[in-house]
Amino acid sequence: MGMTKGDVMGMGVSKEASMSRQVGMSSGQVGHLYIQTNETRNAIIHYRRSANGEITEVERTATGGAGSGVFKPISGQESAPNAFEGAGSVILSADRKLLFTTNGGDNSISSFAVGEDGRLTLLDVCASGNPVEGRSGTAKSLAYSAAKGMLYVLHSFGPDHVRLMSVDGEGKLTARPERYTVNTHDKPNRVSTMVVLSPDEKLVFVGTTFDEPASANPDGSPIIWVRRPGGSLRSIASNAPDPDGLAVFPMREDGTLGTAKFHDAKGGSPFYIAFLHHQPDAFLVGYAVGDGVSMGKIDANGKVTINPPVKIDTSAGQPSELCWLSVSPDDRTVYATNFGYSNVSTYHINGKGLEIAKDPACSKVPGDGTFRALNGVVSSGPSDNWISPDGAYFYQIYGNASKLVGYATRPDGSLEEVTSVAIPYNSPQGLAGF
Repeated sequence: MGMTKGDVMGMGVSKEASMSRQVGMSSGQVGHLYIQTNETRNAIIHYRRSANGEITEVERTATGGAGSGVFKPISGQESAPNAFEGAGSVILSADRKLLFTTNGGDNSISSFAVGEDGRLTLLDVCASGNPVEGRSGTAKSLAYSAAKGMLYVLHSFGPDHVRLMSVDGEGKLTARPERYTVNTHDKPNRVSTMVVLSPDEKLVFVGTTFDEPASANPDGSPIIWVRRPGGSLRSIASNAPDPDGLAVFPMREDGTLGTAKFHDAKGGSPFYIAFLHHQPDAFLVGYAVGDGVSMGKIDANGKVTINPPVKIDTSAGQPSELCWLSVSPDDRTVYATNFGYSNVSTYHINGKGLEIAKDPACSKVPGDGTFRALNGVVSSGPSDNWISPDGAYFYQIYGNASKLVGYATRPDGSLEEVTSVAIPYNSPQGLAGF
């Protein structure tokens, strides 16, 4: 779907973070934050971020594409938060000059120029190459290599989970013919969640959540158990127990991908992958069903190993659906969003790995009482999150509460709410900023 000319018309305790706050207090505006509405007429909301963490809406810019609205194509639910069971649907280039977003409703991608004042100018809209089947597409996660001029587009449903787009110097998009799958010979209908490049851009990681799409109960809640031929029940969660939930593709010199290797992610539904800022061979995995966070390593030969998850308190019901992670700029604190519990838990990274810091780190944010998570708990469905470059402020989407909440970070891992703005009900996806 090419554009016509008419269409385009951490941690707040580090010395560095404290200094950044002081400088910001004298300069007023310190940054910008972006979220996609994922409405059927999709748009990016641009917020101005002030020195005290408060955010103020500046503008809404149409993407030129369609979101899914409140409909959740993964489970067929008429209205539910986190429509695409994914992460990273809005991303910025490292130089902060380009912003990309998925349009999950029609399987297209939009590119924007980012002005010095943070305002967006729509540059292009391009179809991913995957057809829309049914009420909505499922384009849901993006990763970008400026060096290769390549955008990696992940879809919930395959078989062509990963599609590629070339990005030229003007931000124009061109769909490419390559297509890659995270299906295996005995799992032909897997649901993927997130695509991430390793810092050296030699590997492309893809997380998964289900080995087959979830169906829905009469009340709209998803069903994640199916009967085996003999009558016994098994979970459709990936990597539970088959040790093949994390797909890792080698990246070739031209940006295309080789054959994926499948790894034991050490927990059910390895949903989110986050690399550390100062240890490019170290990454974290958050689990939708594994109830915790793990740390992994890539050795000099490209071998991937993952430790067992460090679990949070699941007395409120399992699974917690711990699905989104942010890492403080100093690599000391991890902020983990609990979709099922309507809150956030935090970890500290020490010399030996991960340890619980605060569980939970903030109060539960209630929704409207209509949505239940996989554990049966009434939830506000928190999804994508983002931490400011100085680590001082953390922002969290609560889709069923129609809120985007900002918190001040504390040395012990706790969070103190400092700002909240209204966002569209259930549909919003993605957070990116600077």
